Amino acid sequence: MKPRIILDSHKFSLTIDRLCHQLIEQHKDFSQSCIIGVQPRGVFLAERIHKRLQAILKRKDIAYGKLDITLYRDDFRQKGKPMTTNKTDISFSLEDKNVVLVDDVLYTGRTIRAALDALLDFGRPKDVELLVLIDRRLQRHLPIQAKYVGKVIDSIITEKVKVEWAEADGQDKVWILSE
Repeated sequence: MKPRIILDSHKFSLTIDRLCHQLIEQHKDFSQSCIIGVQPRGVFLAERIHKRLQAILKRKDIAYGKLDITLYRDDFRQKGKPMTTNKTDISFSLEDKNVVLVDDVLYTGRTIRAALDALLDFGRPKDVELLVLIDRRLQRHLPIQAKYVGKVIDSIITEKVKVEWAEADGQDKVWILSE
């Protein structure tokens, strides 16, 4: 099957704006909330969301951090090669904060399970909500669901979702590829 684009750069931008406005409806001015991006590719979305929220709300003090989950993964020792860790950068307490955990694609739920475990090392949040750009809802292994979703897709197990980011790949696009 031929690769197909499910979000082009225009729809990509509109989707991020929509997600930001949904967050504002729930979190108001973000004085009690924070954005945490899951390394490695969730941080691209988290940074975009963070910058856009700052522009919309005209606030520069919205708490933002990056979370590495490598050592919390359940497949850490099963890949046959050493996994590379990324940087965790959370310079504030999560105690009693409303955390918006951000990742690019929700697939089996295992990455988010690892992120929740890692997050608890930084305090006990009041609430944790999940925001994802793409939700592959038919392949979940764990009972994890996103509250904020850019696009839901029904894909088969032999298809792969590829998110391209301008910062890393030169363009913003989401593809479905057949293996």
